[in-house]
Amino acid sequence: QVQLVESGGGLVQAGGSLRLSCAASGRTFGSYFMGWFRQAPGKERQFVARINWTGGTTSYADSVKGRFTVSRDNAKNTAYLQMNDLKQEDTAVYYCAASSMWSIQRGAYGYWGQGTQVTVSS
Repeated sequence: QVQLVESGGGLVQAGGSLRLSCAASGRTFGSYFMGWFRQAPGKERQFVARINWTGGTTSYADSVKGRFTVSRDNAKNTAYLQMNDLKQEDTAVYYCAASSMWSIQRGAYGYWGQGTQVTVSS
């Protein structure tokens, strides 16, 4: 079992950057695939990025490709989402999640953090 806590959200101007962190408890962090999702008001939670156990394989939603980078440090039990060139449409609550499957589907992730708000102003 793993517990996840996100941090690093906030208010940023369009074109700016933020780095989100996802701290995990438990000694099994390295055995989970990690994903990042986001949910804007009135919209469904959607996939943003994912990373495999070692960090050697990643994938991204088309809307963030080239701007966001997902990474992890298994020694620190932490996953990261570096977000550059932020746009107003990136405004959402961002969640990290852990899964035993390599998937972009919400239902594949059994462990979720509480979320962190990212607001991008014009």
